[in-house]
Amino acid sequence: MPGNYDARRAVVAGADISLPRIRKSPIESSGENRFVLGRLRADVSSLLDTQHRNSTPKMLSDIQPGSSRLSPFILWPLVVISLVVIGLLLQIIYNVTFHPLCKYPGPKLWAATRIPYALMGARGQTHKEILALHQYYDAEIIRVSPNELSFQHPDAMKEIMGHRKGKTEENAKDPDFTDKNHMDIISANREDHSRYRRILSNGFSAKSMQEQQPIIKSYIDLLIERLHGICSKGPVDVVAWYNYTTFDIIGDLAFGQSFGCLDKSDYHPWVKLIFTNIKMICYVNIARGFKVLEPILKAFIPKEVMKKGMSHRLFVREKVDQRVSLGTSRPDFAETMLKKGAQPMNMPEMYENANVLIVAGSETTATALSGCTYLLLTNPDKLAKLQKEIRTSFQNEDEIDLLSTAKLEYLHAVLEETLRSYPPVPVALPRITPPSGQEILGQWIPGNTTIGVAHWALYHNEKIFSKPFEFHPERWLGDPAFADDHLEALKPFHIGPRNCLGMNLAYAEMKMILAKVMWNFDLQLAAQSKNWIDHDVYLLYNKPPLMVHLTPAVKAAE
Repeated sequence: MPGNYDARRAVVAGADISLPRIRKSPIESSGENRFVLGRLRADVSSLLDTQHRNSTPKMLSDIQPGSSRLSPFILWPLVVISLVVIGLLLQIIYNVTFHPLCKYPGPKLWAATRIPYALMGARGQTHKEILALHQYYDAEIIRVSPNELSFQHPDAMKEIMGHRKGKTEENAKDPDFTDKNHMDIISANREDHSRYRRILSNGFSAKSMQEQQPIIKSYIDLLIERLHGICSKGPVDVVAWYNYTTFDIIGDLAFGQSFGCLDKSDYHPWVKLIFTNIKMICYVNIARGFKVLEPILKAFIPKEVMKKGMSHRLFVREKVDQRVSLGTSRPDFAETMLKKGAQPMNMPEMYENANVLIVAGSETTATALSGCTYLLLTNPDKLAKLQKEIRTSFQNEDEIDLLSTAKLEYLHAVLEETLRSYPPVPVALPRITPPSGQEILGQWIPGNTTIGVAHWALYHNEKIFSKPFEFHPERWLGDPAFADDHLEALKPFHIGPRNCLGMNLAYAEMKMILAKVMWNFDLQLAAQSKNWIDHDVYLLYNKPPLMVHLTPAVKAAE
């Protein structure tokens, strides 16, 4: 810019600008010109000062407490937010410093807030992280959230879930983890649970299982038939086929008819819904831990999912009603629910318990079978030993049944080692200590504390099981190399009054299915399933397909 000038600061309508001071020209030399220019300069300065005075206070008034136009929208939200932040900070300080659980080891951030624990669950890595924390702190009890403790000791499960003497109340189930309808055997109170269990137990007795054997055997034989029909076409997803079988069996035992999965070589839409929404169920449970966020997070659940959930319940009602119309002529679970006793089940209770039986009696069994198959195929020496036991124990396939497979020692050891290496329910099923508190592992745990034992972490703890990441069925057969193992720690079906009612049925199904598969086929793991077992957990395993090459065995073809 021509000429020499000084920078003069000015405010125009609240803006900070620089005005150059121009060098005097000859025209400014005369008195008259100086007078005119002086007046002009004074007028401009006066105008600028007036605009500055009029604009600045107006802007300041926008944020003054007395402002009637904006203060309610600015001031009060700031006050509320500040109070919330202060409250959260005080809660965090209390959790880390003064909380009754602060004496237990664990990450300080996890002690301060539940967020890290929730994120761990959302990532599907709860089972691994819990083990890593117990190893890092070298402790049997660690703190995993402000009000939750994780235990790693064989005795802990007994003290948390075991039977209580007299009228001593059992540890309640965590309401954030359990359905709130209280009308099924899982979520019911102590009195109703005892009634449900008494009614349903008849359907799982040894006598009932023998009566149910023709039903069970028919679906296992259909599985083998279908596998023979497709094995020449390439690798088979055994996860899917095990699920088809277990869901068809439990469907028949609960409703009087199967889901038709084996016939159609596909999941029934109701069954498919369980798997497609496994993450959603986990996320809802996580949201329950944050009372403020729960309704917000639930609002993001797709309407289609909610609609399918309602369809699922209507489907169960329809199937139960159809089975009830058949009466008590079939040896299945419905027969036991229909029998009139001192306190029979009403229809809503039958609906809810049938729903539980379907999921609990199928998915976990198929999961164990899938894990067992993978572990055998990645340990060829164990596979060969099992095949030899099965193929030398029977003269023909018809001899393979519930009773004969129960006598196979190595098969039982293989299943025990599978349930240790790949427990169908890998995470803890949390309980709540009574208001008065409870002693666990010699430590007094405050009342209303969330407590639990994570199965996968416990079974992979080298202080409990030697060589925990290796597959050794021999540890269950008295091998001296595993003499120091705490075999009693294995409780995949839980213990106490709420242990799994269908444990014997699950063992019987698994043994019979594995024996039939091993009798009929030679198996080889497909390349795409090399690292199959390393997958995420959302309460249950989020299992990918397990691709296996099946070749008809020479003995079966003779």
